[in-house]
Amino acid sequence: MAIIVCPKCAKKHKVNLDSLKENAPLGKKIAARCKACGHKFPVQLDQIINKEKFQESKTNARKICVTLSKGGVGKTTTSVNLSAGLALAGYKVLLVDTDTQGQSSYILGKKTRAGLTELLTKELAPEECIVRARKNLWLLSGGKSLAGVKRIIDRKSFGAEWTLSEAMKELDQRYDFIIIDTAPGWDQLIVNVLFYATELLVPVALEVMPLQGLSEFMKSLGSIQKYRKEIVLKYIVPTFMDTRIKGPETIYSQLKKLYSEYMCTPIRYCESLSEAPSYGKSIFEFAPGCTASADYKELVRTVTKDESALL
Repeated sequence: MAIIVCPKCAKKHKVNLDSLKENAPLGKKIAARCKACGHKFPVQLDQIINKEKFQESKTNARKICVTLSKGGVGKTTTSVNLSAGLALAGYKVLLVDTDTQGQSSYILGKKTRAGLTELLTKELAPEECIVRARKNLWLLSGGKSLAGVKRIIDRKSFGAEWTLSEAMKELDQRYDFIIIDTAPGWDQLIVNVLFYATELLVPVALEVMPLQGLSEFMKSLGSIQKYRKEIVLKYIVPTFMDTRIKGPETIYSQLKKLYSEYMCTPIRYCESLSEAPSYGKSIFEFAPGCTASADYKELVRTVTKDESALL
């Protein structure tokens, strides 16, 4: 079956594609009449076939949530630089900021008038909420207004956990990757993210408290997975690896023992990571030759499973 839309009244009509092929050669236009308004209009069979093939070939984006309940572990830094790296590798990427601080916009040097709030409240169409941040990279910004959205979600009596999924539905096939940055803590919005995403990437600062935070997060994730088995932990990214002192390496060893199957190459401590945001640049733009840039390139290769990416 194929869909033909009347150009006058926008009525959609289902037609039997096999029947059309028998009665009209490719490259020839056929006359169609709208049953709703009676309007006659030409239709080209090969264009319909090509459109159907295109629709069949489209796949949903990989939806990766970057999260941990503990703050200060490098979630936003990782979200932005992973997104920027994937975009540099040639993938179409949408970065979604679900944090009320809205720092993703700041790091990328973008001032936005609308963002995730307007998408969730349906005040604006998706095209009006999303801004292009770089080649292949688009941004759906967060900000203080998300606090009001959380209250709206909390008041819903049914299906509150699917609010984000419903709002993002028509965007799923426009991108190769959708990276979702999250705020610290545990609230209705992070639950929405976990009901939308399919993969989890967890940055863990190589300190004692974040390691404990990871343990608590795993328990909370288990409660979500009872209702949504599609969400799985795929990557644990150690951050703030400082080889000058013993503490981080000791904690890194503990992480590898506990979660070896999820471990990624650590992101080494680098002053450039803290300096880059004030210039509105990703680490690849600000200090392409630094250790953190090399580590985030390796993370891109791990996520894409493409060893030649960004070489």
